[in-house]
Formats: sequence, structure tokens, C-alpha cells
Amino acid sequence: MRVNELKKEDMNVEQRKIFDEISSGPRGGVRGPLAVWMQRPGLADKAQALGAYCRYNTSLSSKLSELAICIIARIWGSEYEWRVHSVIALEAGISEDIIESIRLGKKPNFRDDNQRIVYRLAVSLHKDRCISDELYTESVGILGQDSVIDLVGVLGYYTLISMTINVFEVVHPKSMPLQLQSLDEEIEL
Repeated sequence: MRVNELKKEDMNVEQRKIFDEISSGPRGGVRGPLAVWMQRPGLADKAQALGAYCRYNTSLSSKLSELAICIIARIWGSEYEWRVHSVIALEAGISEDIIESIRLGKKPNFRDDNQRIVYRLAVSLHKDRCISDELYTESVGILGQDSVIDLVGVLGYYTLISMTINVFEVVHPKSMPLQLQSLDEEIEL
């Protein structure tokens, strides 16, 4: 990692407060990109609060949220995020063939309209930096407006996570072979 992880005894009062808040919450500890953000406690505090909402409190089911996170991890080639969330996505009920297609950068065969629209919106938004009126109307029709708003929040937050992982070379603590190879082309829409 390009940034040295802070030890609790070396943290200032503000950093210790945020460290304790994060550690006592559902995450159970400060690791990965959160450890990088601890260098800047103001960022760590705000980003972890947004992350807690995006991970645990949106109107999206955990299945759809984890699908969105896996798509972002693949788009950014964020190995750490992929290792964590591909497992959680499987546990949440996303099929292995969908996870494998995403890992390979291929468009999955979706049987579920909710999953299909999350994929289309996520990939379209990242490729085109916007979505068409048709895709917006279809997304709201399938997911509902609140879930589309939450989905954009999840996609944005996990883009920040992936950027942090990639810039600061955050590696997963378990040494394993890489699961995400570089794609010759962008992920398929």
C-alpha cells in the first residue's frame, strides 16, 4: 500500500474517534480504503457515513446492491473490492454464472429484470457518463425512483472506493492469485 496504515496509538484524537466509530459498527474494523482515509479524518468520517448508508440502509435489496458493487469493481479493475463483494454477492443470491460473466467483462444472461436493469444502468452510466431517457424511464418503472436514486449513490460511493484502492494500491490481506485480469475492451453492455 502506498500509504502507511495508521496504528491506533499513533492516531490523533479525531482519528481515534472515527476509528472507534467504524470499528464498533457493522464493518467491525477499519481496513482497505477506510484505512487510507484515516489519514484525513474529515474524509474518513464523511465517506464512512455515506458508505454505511450505501451498504446497509438503501432501498435496494442486498442482492441488487452487491450486484452493483461487483459491476463497479469490474469496471475499475478493483481487485480488493472484487474479492470482498463477489463472495457477498454469491451469499446474497447472485448466481455464479452472473458473477463469472461480470468478472470476464461479459454481459450476463439475466433472468431477473431487476438485476438486468441494475447492470444496464451501471454499465451505461460508466461508459456514457449519463443514461438515456428510455433507460431512465425503464429503470424507474422496474426499480422505482427511490431505488434508482439509491443505486446512483451506491455506484458513486463504490467508484470512490475503487479509485482509492487503485491509487493507493490497497491489497487484500489474504494473498491469492488475481481474479480480475485486464480487459481488452470495456465491460459489455
